[in-house]
Amino acid sequence: MRKPMMAGNWKMNKTVAEAKELAQAIQAQVATVEAVDRVLCPPFVCLPAVQDVLANSSIAVGAQNMHWAASGAYTGEVSGEMLQGLAQYVIIGHSERRQYFGETDESVNQKVKAALAHGLIPIVCVGESLEQNEGGQTAAVVTLQVQDALDGVSAEQVQTLVIAYEPIWAIGTGKAATPQQANATCGVVRGVVAHMFDDAVAQATRVLYGGSTNDKNIADIMQQPEIDGALIGGAALKAESYCAMVQTTAQLYA
Repeated sequence: MRKPMMAGNWKMNKTVAEAKELAQAIQAQVATVEAVDRVLCPPFVCLPAVQDVLANSSIAVGAQNMHWAASGAYTGEVSGEMLQGLAQYVIIGHSERRQYFGETDESVNQKVKAALAHGLIPIVCVGESLEQNEGGQTAAVVTLQVQDALDGVSAEQVQTLVIAYEPIWAIGTGKAATPQQANATCGVVRGVVAHMFDDAVAQATRVLYGGSTNDKNIADIMQQPEIDGALIGGAALKAESYCAMVQTTAQLYA
C-alpha cells in the first residue's frame, strides 16, 4: 500500500513570524500521525524558520519552486543546492507557475532532473485548463505532461518522486473535480508511468490530487483507489483544516 501524503502549498502567503506560528500549530496537532506523510511548503523566505520548527519532527518541508541550474546569473531564482538542508521536497510545474511565469514542459523536466540530482523529492504537477477540460482533452494533455516531465528519469527515481494532478480550472476557484473524475485522471497518470516504465513502478509511485481540496471533501477523495493524497492550497493555511485532513486520512488508512 502506498503511504498517503498531505502536502500543504502555502503559495505567496505568511510572513516569517506567521509561518513559524502555523508550523508550530500544525506540529502540535499532527506531529505523531505517522500513517500520513505531512509536507509543508512555505515561501522561500520562510523555509529556515519552518525548518527550525520541524527539525525534530517527522513533518517534512518543501519548497514551492527551484531553478534547474546549480548557480548563475538568474536574479530572483533559487537552486537545488541552496535548498539542501532547508527542504526535503520541492513542488515543480505548479499550474500557477505554468500560467503566470512561463513554465513549460521542458523546464519542468529540467527542474525534475536537477531536484533529483540534489537529493530533493519532486512533487511534479500536471493538469489541464478549463478549455482543455471542456474540449475532452484532459487525458491527452495530462499524458503529454507526464511523459515530458519524466523524460530521461530512471525507473528507480520515478518511484521516489510524487506526481500531483491539479486541474488548472479547479485551483483557487472553489470548483473541484468529482472524486470519480479526479480518480480517473490520476489513473491516467499511473497508466502513463506504467507505459513508460512498468506496472511495478506505476504501483509504487504516489499520485496526489490538488484542486480545492479541503477538510469537507477529503474523505471522499481519499477513498478513491488511484489517489494517494492531496496537494492542498487554501485549506493548508489554517492549522485546523490542514490537520483535520491529515487526521481524516490517517483514519481511512488505519
